[in-house]
Amino acid sequence: MFKRTLRRLSVMNSIVFLLIFVFFGTIIYGFVAYRFFDKVDEAMFNKIKNYSIVDGKMVPYSRSRFLFDPRIFILIRDDRGQVSTIFPYDQDNMENVVDLIADVLPYQFQTRTIENHTYRILDVPYRHPNNILDTERGPVVVRALIAVSIVDSEVASLHDLLIVIASGLVIGMIIIVFASYNLAKRSMIPIQASWEKQQQFVADASHELRTPLAVVTSNAELILRHPAHSVEEESIRVTNIIREVRRMTKLVSNLLTLARSDANQIEIKLAHVNGNEVIETVTELFIPLAEMEGLTLQVKLDEQLELMADKERLHQLLVILLDNAIKYTPPPGQLLITGSKQGSSLVITVEDSGPGIPTEDLPHVFDRFYRGDKARSREKGGTGLGLSIAKWIVDQHNGKIEVANKSGGGAKFSVILPAKK
Repeated sequence: MFKRTLRRLSVMNSIVFLLIFVFFGTIIYGFVAYRFFDKVDEAMFNKIKNYSIVDGKMVPYSRSRFLFDPRIFILIRDDRGQVSTIFPYDQDNMENVVDLIADVLPYQFQTRTIENHTYRILDVPYRHPNNILDTERGPVVVRALIAVSIVDSEVASLHDLLIVIASGLVIGMIIIVFASYNLAKRSMIPIQASWEKQQQFVADASHELRTPLAVVTSNAELILRHPAHSVEEESIRVTNIIREVRRMTKLVSNLLTLARSDANQIEIKLAHVNGNEVIETVTELFIPLAEMEGLTLQVKLDEQLELMADKERLHQLLVILLDNAIKYTPPPGQLLITGSKQGSSLVITVEDSGPGIPTEDLPHVFDRFYRGDKARSREKGGTGLGLSIAKWIVDQHNGKIEVANKSGGGAKFSVILPAKK
């Protein structure tokens, strides 16, 4: 699938770049052609405009530089629509260019090619009252002056420019194909990573749900085998079912949170939060739980720990960290939660006196569904999603979360959040 998408992206990128090259090449060619012919057209128009008939002769108004352009000559159309003479007088040219003026439209510059020569033509009706011109064949009534200019040099230059543009297009296309492939390949990396991450997420979720479902199913089937038994007699199996249902409920809730976070459907509502109040509230909830597990929970807070945060998500973050610490700290153990302001940051730490985290597992503790000791984690009711959610919460607050083993034993989670200025 990704190879096909890569090919399609490469082709699309190549087509887009090709169209851009063609567009700019056309613009350049058109602009140069316009500039070339614009100068020729100006010279032709000015040469026609500069002549008039006086006493039967074609004379210039002034000695304009346009009169001396050897490439431009004037044809004269008479009242019968025929070319009766040429000015300057050159009967040799008459035979070569008389076919040029066939069907020439007035006041329009046109380009025609005859006998491997290219000409630019302009037909201007002659509307002066003195329109009788004396020629070698006698007087004629002048109806139009037609300027003709040889533009072989301009056409040759445009031909050379076209070759350069075409060559550049071919070379550019080769470069574009390789560049488009590399660009498409690079753009596919995050897409492929996201797809693989999603596939892994679904596979892990299915695997995590399979175990509790199997436990629930097997215990329910065992209960059905003894319909005469009382609830008390089947209390162990009922307890197993309840425990696994609770675990599935927690797992589904965590999955929903992560799925919604991936889809950016969870809005983080930042507001002024008293960090002392949130930490103390969560701590009060966990002190009884810690005591039941034979653990001691201590709190050390600086005064005025204020920050901009989502209060509910901050509460959830602390619950995850303390719950994780209690699960993996054997009795008699100690837990310590601290809060302090360090520069422009608020630092919250959760420490335990447990066995710590294996060194090889430290880089992966925030990965989804990652558990170093899976059997022990499942026994403790863990799903492997809590720390992933904790990291997401910290990231949404533009903070940072770190984990390290303490030298004397145990793990230490540090949350660094921007403090309120």
